[in-house]
Amino acid sequence: MKRYYPQLLVFLQFGIIIVMVVTAMLTFYFSWLGLLILLIGIGIGIWALSHNQLGNFNIVPELKEGCCLVTSGIYRYIRHPMYTSVILMLLGVALFSTLSVIWVLWGLLVVVLYLKASREERLWLAYDPSYEHYRLRTKYFIPYIL
Repeated sequence: MKRYYPQLLVFLQFGIIIVMVVTAMLTFYFSWLGLLILLIGIGIGIWALSHNQLGNFNIVPELKEGCCLVTSGIYRYIRHPMYTSVILMLLGVALFSTLSVIWVLWGLLVVVLYLKASREERLWLAYDPSYEHYRLRTKYFIPYIL
């Protein structure tokens, strides 16, 4: 099981996202707040991608061979901006739904992304001792807070 844990997390992440989007589409009502949060999430994702090399990016919580730590752009403030992006985009999607079950799904998504981030943190600490210094001056998902 431990061997397949990273793939399980990715499967859960995308499974939850698909169910949330379909649920929101089936029970859709427009929300300006939802749209704003969705757009902020997209913006954070674009900002993160603009400071990361494509070969350095990995959807599975594993370190790629020859990976390098990115500390510029939004990575200067938070260690996992792509997860922040996904959390915000799906929060926006949740605000487009009338079903309360979507909030349970969103909570599960946050847990899965936290588990992915925690795994990546352990791998980085083993791979690069300077990661500890980076960890001390940045936050997980929300600048200056969390």
